[in-house]
Amino acid sequence: MARTVVSRVGEILKRRGMTQLQLAEKTELRPSTISEIVRDSRTVINKEHLAKIADALEIDDISELIILEKE
Repeated sequence: MARTVVSRVGEILKRRGMTQLQLAEKTELRPSTISEIVRDSRTVINKEHLAKIADALEIDDISELIILEKE
């Protein structure tokens, strides 16, 4: 059974009332990078990007940022 990595960053931003642009500024990542992560359009997510996002959102558990879903 195949699994898919799904980003939860968009949900977190919505709950916190934060925009993708604000997150991009806090992480010093390109807004397009944040957008691609939020939309799950990236096939590869750089672990350094995940670390920057986790730091900016003050998240310690990676499962809050991404999850594995069965297809």
